[in-house]
This record gives sequence, C-alpha cells and structure tokens, in this order.
Amino acid sequence: MRTRVLIADDHALIREGLRSLLATQANIEVVSIAANGREALREVQRLQPSVVLMDITMPELNGIEATRQVVQRFPSVKVIILSVHATVEHYYQAARAGASGYLLKESAFEEVAAAIRSVHVGKRFVSTRIAESFQTKLAATSPIDSLSRREREILQLVAEGQSSAEIATLISISPKSVETYRSRLMRKLGLHGLAEMVKFAIRHGLTSVE
Repeated sequence: MRTRVLIADDHALIREGLRSLLATQANIEVVSIAANGREALREVQRLQPSVVLMDITMPELNGIEATRQVVQRFPSVKVIILSVHATVEHYYQAARAGASGYLLKESAFEEVAAAIRSVHVGKRFVSTRIAESFQTKLAATSPIDSLSRREREILQLVAEGQSSAEIATLISISPKSVETYRSRLMRKLGLHGLAEMVKFAIRHGLTSVE
C-alpha cells in the first residue's frame, strides 16, 4: 500500500531534501509540499495525504496549530512533527495537538522513513533520543491549554510582528476584535506588553526566534 506524504516546512532546502530522499523509498510518494501551516491545511484538504511531515515552527500558522486542525478535520491523516526542539514543552504540545510522531530534524533519514511507515499503520513514533525522557512527562499541564484556537493563532501572529490591521486581514476579523483578543491574552497569561508576549510565544513553541 502506497503512503502518500505531504511535506510542510518553511525552509526550501529541507523540503526539497526530504522530497528527494523519500523518492528513493519504495511505496512512499511525496504528493505535495507546503511552506507554512496555512498552505499545509489547504494542501491536506485538497489531497488528503496519508502522512504529513510538519515543521513545528512556521510563519503565519505554526506546525502545532496546523496539526491540531488537520487531526480535527481529517482524522485519517497522520501527522509527524519535525522539530529542532528537544524540549518537554514542544513535545507536550505536539502530543496534545494529536501528532502521531515527533522527530528531531537531526534524525537519521532511516528514522524519518521508519516514522512514516509506523504512523501510516496506526502506531506512534518518537525520536529515539527523546522517547524515554519525555513519555513520563505528558501528564504535565501548560498555560497554552487555557487558550482558544483563535487566541493561540493571534498570539503567534503578534509575536511574529504582525500589526492588528495585518492580523485582521489575514484571519478575516476586525482590527478592533484583534485588539480585544490581545488584551484578553495578556490578562489571561499575566503578560505585560509586546516583549513579554513574544518571549511567551517562543518559550511555548508557538513561534521561533528566526
């Protein structure tokens, strides 16, 4: 049975490198690539691949949020998070979002291929480096859990430097609504100002320092 794969990563070299490597694997076919989470969602809806290799930090919509929406809307599609982050917080967020696998980008290519085959048949797959140390910590809670999907989305966009007007256009709400969300976010998380919002978003895996 052929495994149809979508690669979502904002770095062209990684996208193309993975596509070239996976082309050498029997019964694995890369059907599309995406450069950010929103594009990944559109491609999943259009193609409904078997597996998505999802970068965790992408502009506009990060891999965690994209994963959550893919899993909710297309439960037959399995998602493997690709990450440079070997932290409890990032792994925790990926698992809570519904990812079937979590791979560090430093993983050997053989591990990527093995992960794709594993999740396609309903198994979970975690990079060997982090599996034992992280599995025992999934019962922890995170302040991210207190936020709605829209709040997480706006927090990421604010942290990426988007203005209220730009955010409003991107997600089709009014600038006034964006400002309301920003105020609610700061109150709910106990944050004071843009700098603290940016630090919080980076620390909890919603965006990166790139």
